[in-house]
Amino acid sequence: MSTQERPASIEQPDKRTVHRAVAGAAMGNAVEWFDYAIYSYLITTIGLNFFPEADPTVQTLLAFSLIAIPFVLRPFGGILLGPLGDKFGRRRVLAFTIIMMSAATFFIGLIPSYSSIGVAAPILLLLARLVQGFSTGGEYGGAATFIAEYAPDRKRGFYGSFLEFGTLAGYVLGASLATAVQLMLPDEALHTWGWRIPFLVAGPLGLIGFYLRSRLEDTPAFRHAQEEGETSRAPFTETMRAVWPQILNLIGFVILLNVAVYTLLTYMPTYLTQVLGISETEALLVIIGVMLAMMLVIAPVGALSDRIGRKPLLLGSAIGFVLLSYPAIALIGMRDPLPVTVGMAILALLLVMLLGTIGSALPAMFPTRNRYGGFSIGYSLSTAAFGGTAPLIITALIDRTGDTAIPAYYLMGAAAIAIVPILLMPETARVPISHPTKIPGKEPEATGVMAP
Repeated sequence: MSTQERPASIEQPDKRTVHRAVAGAAMGNAVEWFDYAIYSYLITTIGLNFFPEADPTVQTLLAFSLIAIPFVLRPFGGILLGPLGDKFGRRRVLAFTIIMMSAATFFIGLIPSYSSIGVAAPILLLLARLVQGFSTGGEYGGAATFIAEYAPDRKRGFYGSFLEFGTLAGYVLGASLATAVQLMLPDEALHTWGWRIPFLVAGPLGLIGFYLRSRLEDTPAFRHAQEEGETSRAPFTETMRAVWPQILNLIGFVILLNVAVYTLLTYMPTYLTQVLGISETEALLVIIGVMLAMMLVIAPVGALSDRIGRKPLLLGSAIGFVLLSYPAIALIGMRDPLPVTVGMAILALLLVMLLGTIGSALPAMFPTRNRYGGFSIGYSLSTAAFGGTAPLIITALIDRTGDTAIPAYYLMGAAAIAIVPILLMPETARVPISHPTKIPGKEPEATGVMAP
């Protein structure tokens, strides 16, 4: 069977089912980034509650370390949960990951402060963050796979873009809620109980996502693989043997994706307020405005990738980050509202070119049989090394050197590395991805391991 053919036994689901699948998958990403947003915007209050004896700079570094440290467990989540998704199904694993993520975030809102229980407070906070790190290791790859395998081939870019629409929606909701409690409550109330409210909201959000996912069948491609006896009995071993070149290629590209995402979405609130001295209200308005604009254009970007291909957009973004990161950060460094907005808009445009495309491009690098595992392992390894560590490294380098252009250098380096993997990726726009063992976009002989 040619790689350009969809297996005849796979029926395309109706549009309503596709929409439900997209919403259920994107909800998990929204919960994940809701957590990152509230944590980033409440970083000062979290530092005061859990590390009160440290000076302000150390409090920030310690609080950011609790963004970075959980990424140590993220690869373990990808290694365990991803292959399980290839063996037992995407839906079962995704139902598990969203409950873990939302429950851990909810639990953070219940942890007593350092003044109440001493060192047990930061230890419990760390444990909750580690649970989040493990669960997200299996979340993103599964959600991307779920959407890609439900979407029609000719609209996979459009539907895949809604995965990152969930990222932006969760971030905007979290940032807005965190800022609302900061503005509405006096400092004493905020530092004692008000900061907990956004974390507690994660509980209901997770239950909504679980409900949406539990009411869906597994993807047509996975069900076809099951019917044909093409699911793996030893998915981790087979994945590492069958698709290791694709995993390495994905890791190289995702360096840029994660450095850009975690710099712009997680670190930028601290950069604007603590490094540049911009007021919290002004920083909020700029960042939320930029994120809302990204939400408006991300689906058209995904649709554009269906027309012109994934690689032109990915390559254009990488080259843009190499050439424009420094001018954009220089504009932001001017501290006036207009240049700050223009600088943020430049970075946001380059980022949305990635976000609107990856939901369809990255799952298509793997055959159905190894897709969840290969994607999750590569993505979680790269994210652990270069994503969650970005805010911590940038903060430390600025504190050490005094150079406020460090974010630009970091983005430029990551983009330069990503250009080669992008060039090596096959073009998969409009290419069917339903074959259990053949790698989309490759010639028939370039296949994954066939079923025994």
